[in-house]
Order: sequence, then structure tokens, then C-alpha cells
Amino acid sequence: MSSNWDIISGILITFALVAGVIWFLWRTLKRTEDPPRLIFKWILTIAVLFLLIRFVGPAMGGGGGGAIYAVPAAAALGLILAIIWGRSIAGFIAKPFASLYDDGNVEPDPKPVYSIALAKRKRGDYLGAKNAVREQLMRFPADVEGQMLLAEIEAQDLHDLSAAEIIVERFIHQPGHSPVNIAYALNSMADWHLKFAQDREAAQACFQKIIDRLPDTEWAIRAAQRIAHLGSRDLLLGMDARRAIHVPHIEGDPGLDGGASVVKPVEEDGGQLAAKYVKHLDEFPHDSEVREKLAELYAEHYRRLDLAVDQFEQLIQFPNQPARQVVKWLNKLADLQVKYGGTYAAAREALQRIIDLYPQAGAANLAQNRIELLKLEFKGKEKSQAVTLGSYEDDLGLKAKLPHQL
Repeated sequence: MSSNWDIISGILITFALVAGVIWFLWRTLKRTEDPPRLIFKWILTIAVLFLLIRFVGPAMGGGGGGAIYAVPAAAALGLILAIIWGRSIAGFIAKPFASLYDDGNVEPDPKPVYSIALAKRKRGDYLGAKNAVREQLMRFPADVEGQMLLAEIEAQDLHDLSAAEIIVERFIHQPGHSPVNIAYALNSMADWHLKFAQDREAAQACFQKIIDRLPDTEWAIRAAQRIAHLGSRDLLLGMDARRAIHVPHIEGDPGLDGGASVVKPVEEDGGQLAAKYVKHLDEFPHDSEVREKLAELYAEHYRRLDLAVDQFEQLIQFPNQPARQVVKWLNKLADLQVKYGGTYAAAREALQRIIDLYPQAGAANLAQNRIELLKLEFKGKEKSQAVTLGSYEDDLGLKAKLPHQL
């Protein structure tokens, strides 16, 4: 009975050893960077071991004259094994130390690869590029880069805005995407509507989706800003549109008549410009660019520092403004005080607000440096004289009314 059990246990142990060796070899083969080279090394190793076991070992054990030749033969075969596996053994010993810096054998997270799609797109094979992107998206359906690349191919290369819009809509409704990516997708779609179709209404709908989906955020403010500028012809033609330049006819030799025949552009009256800005802000109170221009017009043309300051205060107090914009406007408040007859105390207060709002930012250090030199800026500045405003003085840019209170 014990004899049978010994046979069975021997078979099981042998099977386990063989299975373990096969698993180890398979795992090693799978992880190696050069499988054919590894297989060749295994074949050489088996041949060397066969020679050692079959011929060299018995010769050394038998003594006599055969042992004299067996010893150098064993040394030579051992040297061959060292050459075959020396680098692998050194790497095995060094691996625990290298793992402290490169995470060892931890597999990197799988990521989509769009190099094939980009290469096909560059060659003009847009359908092939689409298919290559879709292959990656089947494995990574929520990948931002892949979905936006697919939408871009549809819009820019195939001029199919409907298909691009479907992709963007599917993207923004996927859970887990950050606000910045949602805003990026909708802004891109709006740009494509403007550039390829000059479709102001479709672009405005994209911006409005940003406001609806991301209320009370920086992205909503930017979307409202872009809506306010949708009427611009240059915007509708897109960034790549060529501008027509009117070249007036000049009699005689150009430049020899003192410039008398050159047509000079007619500058818009300050009052008309202010009225236009006020009307625009009445409809689009979030338009910070126009509000800045109105403030500068009040200060420069009318010498009304109080009205200019009021416009910048409205911008600063509007909620969710980016820090860099607030810093910019506070610095401009200080500039107004210096340039248009304000007080040192008011300019210093504007700069101190930067330090109080963002004490850890680099802008705080710059503001502190400017405070230390502020008196030099005021030196030699003369007080500005106020200019009488037009009949619309009572409605000069929504004074004392913040955009979000309208």
C-alpha cells in the first residue's frame, strides 16, 4: 500500500514541478522584450546541461585519464552558461534596488494610442483615421482626446457639422468629465459653427449650454463674454479669414506730397462711442472687455475718474471671476489713480487688495514691490481736469449696478 502511495505522490510532485517550470517559462517569455532571443538561450542552456550530465559528469566521477579532460570541459561549459545568463543574473540581483525608482514590474496603465489615426489623417485618409480612432474608443469609450479628435475630423476634414455635434453631445453627457473638458468641447463646437457655417445661432446655443451646465463658474463667464461678441463680423468669418485692406489711390509719386492725398480714417466721436458701449452693456452686462473700454474712455476722454473706477469695481465684484483678471483690474485701478489725478491712498488701497485677496500668489509680491515705488509714480503727475459729459450722463454705463443685479 505504501509503495503505491509513494508512486502516486512521486507522480504528483513531478507533475507539480513540471507545471511550475512551464508556468515560470511562459511568464518569463511573456514579459521579455525579445522572445526569440530568450528561446535561443534556453536551447543553448539545455544543450550545455545535456553535455554536462551525459558526458562530463560521468567522466569526472570515473577518475582516470578521462577526468583530466573533464575538468577543463566542465569549466568551458560553465563559462558558456555564464555568458548566456550573466546579464540576466545581474539584472535579477539589481532589480530590487531599481524597483525603488521605477516601480519594478508594475504594469503601466493602458492608454489609447492615436498615432495611426493621426498619420492617416495627415495623408488625407480621413475615413481611415475615423476608423482608427473608433478602434481605440471601443477600448476607452470615455477618452477625451479620442472623442474630440473624432469630432474634429468630422468638422474640419469631412465638413460634417451634424456628425461632430452628435459626438460632442454624447461626450458632454458622459458621466465623470471635468468642467474644463465640457467647456472645451462646447467651445470647440461653437468655433466650428462659426468658422465653417457662419452659424451665429448654433454657436450661441453651444455657449448657452456652457452657462446652463456650468453656472456660477469661470467657464460660464467666458461663455457669456463670447455671446456678447457674436455679432462681430470678424468672429463670424473665423480666425483664418483674410481681411480686406483698402488702399487709396495716390496721384503722382507716393510720399512726395507730404501725405496730403492719403485718406485718413475717421475717428469715432467719444460721446458716440460711450453711448454705443453703454447700449451694448445694457444688453450684455457680462462683457468685461467692453466695460474695460468704457472705463478707459471715461478716464481718458472725459477725465471722470469716479465713473472709470465704478466700472472696474463692477468687474471686480462680479462673482467667480478668475484671479488673474481681478489682479489685472486692481492694477488698472492703481494705474487710473496715478495717471488721471487720483490719490496715493486710493492707488495703494487697490494694490493692497491684491495682497489681501491672494497672499500666496506671485501677484502679491509684485503688488508689494509696486507699493514701495508708488510715490515715484505719482511724482510729476498733474491733476486731470473734468470734461463735461453728454446728455446721457444719467445712464453712463449702469453706474452702481453690478451685471448680476440687472
